[in-house]
Amino acid sequence: MNIQLSSAVRQNLLSLQSTADMMSKTQNRLATGLKVNSAMDNPSSFFTASALNDRSSDLGNLLDDMGQSIQTLKAADEGIKTITKLVEAAKGKANQALQSSSTADRAKFATEYNELLGQIEQLAKDAGYNGKNLLAGTGNDLDVVFNEDGTSKLGIGAVDYTDVASSLGLADIEGVSANTPGSFTISDADLANNMNTGDTFIIEDGDGNTLIAAGDPGPGGTSFSEYIANEINTAGVPGLSATFTPGMMTGSLTVSYTEGNVSIDDSVTTDDLPKTTSSNFVAGSTSGFETDAQINAALDKLNTALNTLRSQASTFGTNLTVVENRQSFTKSLINTLEEGAGKLTLADTNEEGANLLALQTRQQLSSTSLSFASQADQNVLRLF
Repeated sequence: MNIQLSSAVRQNLLSLQSTADMMSKTQNRLATGLKVNSAMDNPSSFFTASALNDRSSDLGNLLDDMGQSIQTLKAADEGIKTITKLVEAAKGKANQALQSSSTADRAKFATEYNELLGQIEQLAKDAGYNGKNLLAGTGNDLDVVFNEDGTSKLGIGAVDYTDVASSLGLADIEGVSANTPGSFTISDADLANNMNTGDTFIIEDGDGNTLIAAGDPGPGGTSFSEYIANEINTAGVPGLSATFTPGMMTGSLTVSYTEGNVSIDDSVTTDDLPKTTSSNFVAGSTSGFETDAQINAALDKLNTALNTLRSQASTFGTNLTVVENRQSFTKSLINTLEEGAGKLTLADTNEEGANLLALQTRQQLSSTSLSFASQADQNVLRLF
């Protein structure tokens, strides 16, 4: 059964329903802060704002990657700064060696120089951040993406300072090593059986130069080994020394010469003592910091390495500036996108608050008007 309403009541009811609907929308805008909550509110504004917010979200994700890239660059920059200090310390060692004439001191400075180069390589290996090391060469190049479709990016090439010989031209300095002396051993029996009274023994170097010549010991019971050893050691020839194993006819004589091979012979051809010559002399290394020219060559390489490090530090510094500026720009762009989306969808809470007060007033008036309209319909009751 249909309920029949008078025209006045129906008109006031529709007004009251319209007011309630508008109040609901206004309250929703106040609750959400948005005047466009769905495509039903305003399709054009809704979809435009959605596109702006989507791009803002994509750029926001890129901001995290930019931040991590900045940290990777900072780690590499700190690594280069420290490597530069170590190279400068190595240069100091080379200068110390240049100012010293002591072979032992130069060998010590060369050892310390090598230790510094080793520390450079270890430091370069430790300069990584989050699995990426711009000082470790192959496989560590860094690509920083600046826009959502990847068409704007910065490629940062890694360098390899984990091997300073190939990257900076700084090879270890070979330490100065001593010669292996030439030496021989001959038995006291051979000396006694082949040397006669008045005979002279002769010690020569590998080039046939006489180092010492002395006569036989004569009577007195001293063994040939002991006598010749005493003569050699008393003569004080640089690098020439001798030891003997005691024992008349059972002992032996050992002679060493640090500057080359050495031999023993006698001065007669009758009952001749066979010439005994060593062949085990090995010359020591004379590379490294042995000469001023070698030290100066090392200093030249160190200066070149310092220039390379400073140039690379400048390159990384430029890259860092670019990434930081793009990070700042992206933050501003995200703010612009979100602000633009907000202008399309955000509600003016002051205006909506005023609207709600007006609608509440209208609702009260509509209720009163509906009451008046219904009273006219109630006049028929007076007839009873």
